[in-house]
Amino acid sequence: MSPTICVTGLNAADSPAPGLAVLRSLKESGFRQRHIGITYGVLDAGNYMSDLVSACYLTPYPNTGPRALLTRIAEIHKTEKIDVIVPTLDSELENYIAIEGELRYLGIKLLLPLKESLAMREKPTLAEKIPEDIVKTPKTVRISDVSALRDAFDQLGFPLLVKGQFYEAYAAYSPEEAVGWFYKLASQWGVPVIAQNMIQGEEMNVAGLAKRGKLYGAVAMKKLFLTDKGKAWSGVTIRNEKILEMTRRLIQYLNWDGGFELEFIVENKTEEVFLIEMNPRFPAWVYLATAAGINLPAMHVQLALGAPVEPRTDYDVGKVFIRHARDEIIPMAQLESLSTSGMVAHATQTRLPLKTMPAQRASVFAQG
Repeated sequence: MSPTICVTGLNAADSPAPGLAVLRSLKESGFRQRHIGITYGVLDAGNYMSDLVSACYLTPYPNTGPRALLTRIAEIHKTEKIDVIVPTLDSELENYIAIEGELRYLGIKLLLPLKESLAMREKPTLAEKIPEDIVKTPKTVRISDVSALRDAFDQLGFPLLVKGQFYEAYAAYSPEEAVGWFYKLASQWGVPVIAQNMIQGEEMNVAGLAKRGKLYGAVAMKKLFLTDKGKAWSGVTIRNEKILEMTRRLIQYLNWDGGFELEFIVENKTEEVFLIEMNPRFPAWVYLATAAGINLPAMHVQLALGAPVEPRTDYDVGKVFIRHARDEIIPMAQLESLSTSGMVAHATQTRLPLKTMPAQRASVFAQG
């Protein structure tokens, strides 16, 4: 039997979650497998994309804690016999780390960072915990109330960036703007909110995969067009050896496990490279890495299953992605099914042939 891979993060709004890009990559991996989705919202578009998922299940929001998640996953597992879960959202990782042992007892495999590694890359403390000889970071101040934000104005000056502890970042060019963004982000993501020196330069990101601090693959991308939330709506693969080497050093220092995204900026005046932040999961643009020749989500699943994986370093430079929106048309019955029963099923996905997979890996992927 082919393994069942469960992917989270199926929102496809203007700041999309990574789940759909992960699923597209897995679909094109050439490995026989079945995909299901875990969703937090009935109206997440990925719930109804039958070309990517066989079924989708509602789960409690991450703030309900790990026990509620474990109970729900165990219920789903009785029906689906899940082999691997690939979490793709920052906010859910601590819950999955907390219940990883119980999930493995059920036969469900994951590739997750250690709790200590996850804590070291948190936005509020990244600048304090990563040595400068590993990678430089902009000056950062943690803000828990407006009075602390006003103190940060003297330390950072303007313009500065105001960031939520999980998602979103906004440029502030005045104290009034900074206070407004603080209230918006604190109400949505809680405190602390992060104030950061805004460096003028060119943004470059890296999507990658590691296990026990060993880098298995990394692809660098330069943003070509940004949304009003600073998210890449278009980008092109590049090769910058300095950034890729910084990536190797940082991932080894953190002893990282799983997917990640590093956000760098190259300062215009000095050409110095700064790490803006590290996201502890694949980015929403990870399908660009697949199109460029390194299928990071497929490698992630192989590592989780214990299959042999060779590190990949070569990829195509000059591959461009342009994000777009499309209307997903579904019968009302599917929406009602997910709303009332917490589950929606689709037609069985097409099984991909095994001919592109080495024989020694086929035995791992073919087991149920």
